Amino acid sequence: MSSARVSRHARIRMMAAVATVCALSAAPLAPSAVAADTPPYSETYRPQFHFTPQKNWMNDPNGLVYFKGEYHLFYQYNPNGNSWGDMSWGHAVSKDLVHWEELPLALSHDDEEMVFSGSAVVDRDNTTGFGTKKNPPMVAIYTSAYKNGGKQAQSLAYSTDRGRTWTKYQGNPVLDIGSKEFRDPKVQWYAPTKSWLMTVSLSTEHKVRFYSSKNLKDWDPLSEFGPAGATGGVWECPDLFPLAVDGNKDNIKWVLVVNINPGGIAGGSGSQYFIGDFDGKKFTADDKGTYTPPAGTVVQDFEGTDFGTWTTTGTAFGQGPATGAVDWQGAVTGFDGKGLANSFHGGDGATGTLTSPEFTVDSPYLNFKVGGGRHPHETGTVMDRTPPEGTVLADFEGGTYGDWTKTGDAFGTAPATGTLPDQGQVSGFLGDGLVNTFLNGDSTTGTLTSPEFTVDKKYINFLIGGGNHPADSDNPTAVELLVDGQVVRSSTGKDGEALNWASWDVGELAGKKAQIRIVDNNSGGWGHLNVDHIMLSDTKAARVSQETSVDLLVDGKVVRSATGADSETLDWASFDMRPYAGKKAQIQVVDMNSAGWGHVMADQFTTADKPAKSVVQRADWTDYGKDYYAAVSWENAPGGKRYMIGWMNNWDYGQSIPTSPWRSAQSIPRDMALRTINGQIRLTSKPVGSLESLRNKRPVTASGVVVKNTSKPLRSRTAKGKALDIEATFSLKDAERFGLKVATGAGGEETVIGYDTTTQELYVDRSRSGAVDFHNAFSTGVQTAPLRPKNGKIKLRVLVDSSSVEVFGGNGEAVITDQIFPDPSSTGVEVFAEGGTATLDQLRAWQLRSIWR
Repeated sequence: MSSARVSRHARIRMMAAVATVCALSAAPLAPSAVAADTPPYSETYRPQFHFTPQKNWMNDPNGLVYFKGEYHLFYQYNPNGNSWGDMSWGHAVSKDLVHWEELPLALSHDDEEMVFSGSAVVDRDNTTGFGTKKNPPMVAIYTSAYKNGGKQAQSLAYSTDRGRTWTKYQGNPVLDIGSKEFRDPKVQWYAPTKSWLMTVSLSTEHKVRFYSSKNLKDWDPLSEFGPAGATGGVWECPDLFPLAVDGNKDNIKWVLVVNINPGGIAGGSGSQYFIGDFDGKKFTADDKGTYTPPAGTVVQDFEGTDFGTWTTTGTAFGQGPATGAVDWQGAVTGFDGKGLANSFHGGDGATGTLTSPEFTVDSPYLNFKVGGGRHPHETGTVMDRTPPEGTVLADFEGGTYGDWTKTGDAFGTAPATGTLPDQGQVSGFLGDGLVNTFLNGDSTTGTLTSPEFTVDKKYINFLIGGGNHPADSDNPTAVELLVDGQVVRSSTGKDGEALNWASWDVGELAGKKAQIRIVDNNSGGWGHLNVDHIMLSDTKAARVSQETSVDLLVDGKVVRSATGADSETLDWASFDMRPYAGKKAQIQVVDMNSAGWGHVMADQFTTADKPAKSVVQRADWTDYGKDYYAAVSWENAPGGKRYMIGWMNNWDYGQSIPTSPWRSAQSIPRDMALRTINGQIRLTSKPVGSLESLRNKRPVTASGVVVKNTSKPLRSRTAKGKALDIEATFSLKDAERFGLKVATGAGGEETVIGYDTTTQELYVDRSRSGAVDFHNAFSTGVQTAPLRPKNGKIKLRVLVDSSSVEVFGGNGEAVITDQIFPDPSSTGVEVFAEGGTATLDQLRAWQLRSIWR
């Protein structure tokens, strides 16, 4: 990816320390998701007008360049499996940015390196000597991720046959600063100095560095930019390009795109941008001024010597407010006054809660500052870690595996006692022992099988963490239940080191003889499993909260939640209290996590009429959805156009999405522009014009449709479909929310694309969009983007594919891209309004033809 870039294990350790993990809810083991005789590109969830490889894992787009009538799309690719690993460059070409031809692998990993992200150029003057002026070479500039030691450096490969075959340069690497966090070079020809310009990321420093070269081989540093904007995760995949403001070629501004993971606007991965000036050496971002939060009434600022009427449980929050950092904690910043709530007491290992007295909701918003660990609240979890009563089959205490049998070398000679060398911190297990197959840096494989037992209770409960590789994948990391030698139940991890409860309902197997088998057949990324406390019980074990968050409780239930960003700097957050006006509520600050970043900080709870905005919310984003990352643009596009594409996935759950035999798609290519919107210069995007060539000739149309507190389906058969292009214009009346529902159908499935008139935000709600329970980070939250009406109207362009929606609001200043996984029968479209009336002035909807047929 890019975001795989740390050495993969270093990145794993980093993300493991912050991941909110859980095991898959275990159901009877399903057959493989794709039948052997399913024709390619017709599988469930297969996009029909977005690029996907025929099989295997894909992430970042790379090497985007136009040459001899072809747009080249290279991409991070695993030629050997459907999860991240063996990073290489896949390759596809297109004449129109819509129809794609997948070509053979371009740049392959080898024994020394993986081929991480980068760019490609046409060396027209043959500055490298790799070709001739008559036949100029294509040159790829990529990050060599060295397998021995994890160093990252920049390297070259070249092609003299239009990118069909490639040769790695014998003098690689050409730029090496001895760093493990130095990646994703974007290279372009800078005409004023007649030299090559490289924009490259110093990822963990939240910086971009610029270099210059005359021959692509020898590089001189120019300057650095950052930290700035959103810095909650590593900076990756930078891009730099000029655009005319409002089409005026006499007013050129430069755009610096910086992708970030985690810490994006919708959580997890995201793509931010800066607008400014570039003088050939240095990028200077436009000054956006200082931020002043909305005025309001402070209800708790932690300035006293104790918590006052707020009550505590546990020991995490100490005896009263902290005055900054506590023992062994890094410097804490961003709080107001002298005091704050800080749960780092006990060296980050303590847990507990801090709860306000009950109050009546009488303000639209509750604003506050929050910092600490990125461990969101998960619906349905409990705070009691006590396992239910039952019969323990194995607790892995006592220093041996007892009468369990092993194969391979993944399980060592005895149970682990916690975290293994080079592993992220393991937490959530009981007692002193657990199964942990991270031996030898995650490279080992094997099985561990229990003796036979009789199923005599309704549930089998166990604690599980580690890699997300289901039993029916090529290389599983899974806990399996065997009956008569057949796998009848299975669970895997969620790409995190924290163990949590999983349960199998085995009531139908009562009286059967069975065995438990723990399988680690994976030596790639997250190729291990953590397991503990396997037991038979008549009670299903409830998943345990591992959150570090600020929660709003109404009627004892969490209705709003905010977490930290793995930072000791507090930042503003806001709860929309409007739905709970007049109700009794409480604020609860929760620390139920004792692993890495297992603490929370809070300050300055204030009721107000408007929401406060965090640094992340005040940053500028190319896309406000969950699934648009590693966005970069094509060089040399005809007519001076600037087309951009992004990886349509998110590192929070990217390896868990339920697709096979491929995993991940690229977004639709987008035509980028700078426009003055409400007095500010904004980067805007719209789908590439050639997409319209896929439209059926006759659109479905509707006009003057009035909706009041209801949903109305579009009745025409041609208004339905798995692949749709919809243009809609609404007039604001008195509705609080209005818009479209797409992919509606089976069991109430719907993806809501709406506009909130109160907050003036476009939003997408995919919580009922189909398969959403494969990862807790997928279904949580509603994605929003600021969008002001124009002349009392809201204009939308919506692209619906088999497993995604891309929503363009206004003139393309508000874009939300989200994956969805609906039932194949969920193909309907509805118009809706809530809290009043709205009018659909005009709608045109086209079914789109598949690019694969």
